[in-house]
Amino acid sequence: MNGRLLDRDHLGDHIDRLFRAAWAMCGSRDEAEDLVQETFVRVLARPRRLRGGDDLAYLVQVLRNTLAGRRRAGRRGPLTVSIADAHEPADTGAAARPEEMAEVREVFSAIASLPGDLRDALVAVDVAGLSYAEAGRLLGAKEATITTRLHRARRHVTGRMSTPPQPAPMPREEVAP
Repeated sequence: MNGRLLDRDHLGDHIDRLFRAAWAMCGSRDEAEDLVQETFVRVLARPRRLRGGDDLAYLVQVLRNTLAGRRRAGRRGPLTVSIADAHEPADTGAAARPEEMAEVREVFSAIASLPGDLRDALVAVDVAGLSYAEAGRLLGAKEATITTRLHRARRHVTGRMSTPPQPAPMPREEVAP
Protein backbone atom coordinates (compact mmCIF):
# COMPACT_ATOMS: atom_id res chain seq x y z
CA MET A 1 0.00 0.00 0.00
CA ASN A 2 1.09 3.55 -0.70
CA GLY A 3 1.23 6.33 1.85
CA ARG A 4 1.65 6.37 5.57
CA LEU A 5 -0.66 5.84 8.51
CA LEU A 6 -2.23 8.86 10.19
CA ASP A 7 -0.35 9.56 13.41
CA ARG A 8 -3.05 8.98 16.03
CA ASP A 9 -0.76 10.04 18.88
CA HIS A 10 -0.49 13.59 17.51
CA LEU A 11 -4.12 14.25 16.57
CA GLY A 12 -4.48 16.49 19.63
CA ASP A 13 -1.86 18.83 18.14
CA HIS A 14 -4.44 19.88 15.54
CA ILE A 15 -7.51 20.33 17.72
CA ASP A 16 -7.31 24.14 18.01
CA ARG A 17 -7.01 24.77 14.29
CA LEU A 18 -9.60 22.12 13.52
CA PHE A 19 -12.01 23.72 16.01
CA ARG A 20 -11.52 27.16 14.45
CA ALA A 21 -12.11 25.64 11.02
CA ALA A 22 -15.29 23.93 12.22
CA TRP A 23 -16.56 27.12 13.86
CA ALA A 24 -15.94 29.08 10.69
CA MET A 25 -17.67 26.43 8.58
CA CYS A 26 -20.83 26.16 10.64
CA GLY A 27 -20.98 29.53 12.46
CA SER A 28 -21.83 28.07 15.86
CA ARG A 29 -19.36 27.40 18.64
CA ASP A 30 -21.43 24.54 20.07
CA GLU A 31 -21.96 22.91 16.69
CA ALA A 32 -18.23 23.27 16.02
CA GLU A 33 -17.36 21.42 19.23
CA ASP A 34 -19.73 18.60 18.28
CA LEU A 35 -18.38 18.54 14.73
CA VAL A 36 -14.75 18.23 15.88
CA GLN A 37 -15.68 15.44 18.30
CA GLU A 38 -17.56 13.58 15.57
CA THR A 39 -14.60 14.05 13.22
CA PHE A 40 -12.20 12.56 15.75
CA VAL A 41 -14.58 9.66 16.42
CA ARG A 42 -14.65 8.88 12.70
CA VAL A 43 -10.89 9.17 12.30
CA LEU A 44 -10.13 7.05 15.37
CA ALA A 45 -12.64 4.34 14.44
CA ARG A 46 -10.10 2.65 12.18
CA PRO A 47 -6.52 3.17 10.96
CA ARG A 48 -6.28 5.82 8.22
CA ARG A 49 -3.73 5.75 5.41
CA LEU A 50 -2.68 9.11 3.98
CA ARG A 51 -1.73 9.24 0.31
CA GLY A 52 -0.36 12.77 0.39
CA GLY A 53 -0.34 15.98 2.34
CA ASP A 54 -0.16 16.24 6.06
CA ASP A 55 -2.37 15.20 8.95
CA LEU A 56 -4.12 18.59 9.24
CA ALA A 57 -5.15 18.64 5.58
CA TYR A 58 -6.61 15.16 5.96
CA LEU A 59 -8.45 16.14 9.16
CA VAL A 60 -9.94 19.23 7.49
CA GLN A 61 -11.19 17.03 4.65
CA VAL A 62 -12.82 14.62 7.13
CA LEU A 63 -14.31 17.63 8.94
CA ARG A 64 -15.83 18.94 5.67
CA ASN A 65 -17.23 15.51 4.84
CA THR A 66 -18.67 15.12 8.34
CA LEU A 67 -20.37 18.53 8.12
CA ALA A 68 -21.76 17.73 4.68
CA GLY A 69 -23.12 14.42 5.97
CA ARG A 70 -24.74 16.13 8.95
CA ARG A 71 -26.39 18.71 6.72
CA ARG A 72 -27.70 16.04 4.35
CA ALA A 73 -29.08 14.07 7.29
CA GLY A 74 -30.58 17.26 8.73
CA ARG A 75 -32.51 17.93 5.53
CA ARG A 76 -34.04 14.46 5.76
CA GLY A 77 -35.07 14.77 9.41
CA PRO A 78 -37.33 17.12 11.33
CA LEU A 79 -36.25 20.72 11.83
CA THR A 80 -35.31 21.37 15.45
CA VAL A 81 -33.56 24.16 17.29
CA SER A 82 -31.57 23.30 20.36
CA ILE A 83 -31.50 25.54 23.39
CA ALA A 84 -27.74 25.91 22.92
CA ASP A 85 -28.28 27.43 19.47
CA ALA A 86 -30.92 29.82 20.74
CA HIS A 87 -28.92 31.00 23.76
CA GLU A 88 -25.14 31.19 23.78
CA PRO A 89 -23.78 29.81 27.07
CA ALA A 90 -21.44 31.91 29.14
CA ASP A 91 -17.76 31.37 28.39
CA THR A 92 -15.86 32.08 31.58
CA GLY A 93 -12.53 32.09 29.74
CA ALA A 94 -13.63 35.01 27.61
CA ALA A 95 -15.34 36.95 30.42
CA ALA A 96 -12.34 39.23 30.78
CA ARG A 97 -12.46 40.22 27.08
CA PRO A 98 -16.08 40.22 25.89
CA GLU A 99 -15.48 42.62 23.02
CA GLU A 100 -12.88 40.23 21.60
CA MET A 101 -15.29 37.28 21.76
CA ALA A 102 -18.04 39.37 20.15
CA GLU A 103 -15.69 40.16 17.28
CA VAL A 104 -14.66 36.51 16.91
CA ARG A 105 -18.32 35.45 16.77
CA GLU A 106 -19.00 38.14 14.18
CA VAL A 107 -16.05 37.03 12.03
CA PHE A 108 -17.01 33.35 12.20
CA SER A 109 -20.62 34.23 11.44
CA ALA A 110 -19.46 36.19 8.37
CA ILE A 111 -17.29 33.26 7.25
CA ALA A 112 -20.12 30.77 7.76
CA SER A 113 -22.41 32.91 5.56
CA LEU A 114 -20.07 32.65 2.57
CA PRO A 115 -20.94 30.40 -0.38
CA GLY A 116 -19.42 26.93 0.11
CA ASP A 117 -16.45 27.19 -2.26
CA LEU A 118 -15.36 30.57 -0.87
CA ARG A 119 -15.91 29.47 2.75
CA ASP A 120 -13.93 26.26 2.27
CA ALA A 121 -10.95 28.09 0.73
CA LEU A 122 -10.92 30.72 3.50
CA VAL A 123 -11.23 28.12 6.25
CA ALA A 124 -8.51 25.91 4.77
CA VAL A 125 -5.95 28.72 4.38
CA ASP A 126 -6.77 31.45 6.90
CA VAL A 127 -8.31 29.41 9.70
CA ALA A 128 -6.68 25.97 9.47
CA GLY A 129 -3.37 27.35 8.19
CA LEU A 130 -2.94 25.18 5.10
CA SER A 131 -0.80 26.43 2.23
CA TYR A 132 -2.47 27.42 -1.03
CA ALA A 133 -1.16 24.21 -2.62
CA GLU A 134 -2.49 22.05 0.24
CA ALA A 135 -5.85 23.81 0.08
CA GLY A 136 -5.96 23.25 -3.67
CA ARG A 137 -5.35 19.52 -3.24
CA LEU A 138 -7.89 19.34 -0.42
CA LEU A 139 -10.59 21.18 -2.37
CA GLY A 140 -9.78 19.76 -5.79
CA ALA A 141 -8.93 23.16 -7.27
CA LYS A 142 -5.91 24.84 -8.83
CA GLU A 143 -3.78 27.12 -6.68
CA ALA A 144 -4.84 30.11 -8.79
CA THR A 145 -8.48 29.24 -8.12
CA ILE A 146 -7.76 29.13 -4.38
CA THR A 147 -6.13 32.57 -4.65
CA THR A 148 -9.20 33.99 -6.39
CA ARG A 149 -11.61 32.39 -3.93
CA LEU A 150 -9.58 33.71 -1.00
CA HIS A 151 -9.61 37.23 -2.42
CA ARG A 152 -13.39 37.16 -2.88
CA ALA A 153 -14.01 35.56 0.51
CA ARG A 154 -11.78 38.03 2.36
CA ARG A 155 -13.41 40.94 0.56
CA HIS A 156 -16.86 39.67 1.55
CA VAL A 157 -15.89 39.15 5.21
CA THR A 158 -14.14 42.50 5.56
CA GLY A 159 -17.06 44.22 3.83
CA ARG A 160 -19.46 42.66 6.26
CA MET A 161 -17.24 43.56 9.20
CA SER A 162 -16.79 47.20 8.15
CA THR A 163 -20.51 47.83 7.67
CA PRO A 164 -21.75 49.32 10.93
CA PRO A 165 -25.09 48.04 12.16
CA GLN A 166 -27.96 50.34 11.27
CA PRO A 167 -29.95 51.62 14.24
CA ALA A 168 -33.66 50.94 14.22
CA PRO A 169 -35.69 54.01 13.23
CA MET A 170 -37.18 55.91 16.14
CA PRO A 171 -40.99 55.95 16.25
CA ARG A 172 -42.38 59.34 15.46
CA GLU A 173 -44.54 60.97 18.05
CA GLU A 174 -47.83 62.24 16.82
CA VAL A 175 -48.70 65.77 17.82
CA ALA A 176 -52.30 66.35 18.91
CA PRO A 177 -54.12 69.20 17.06
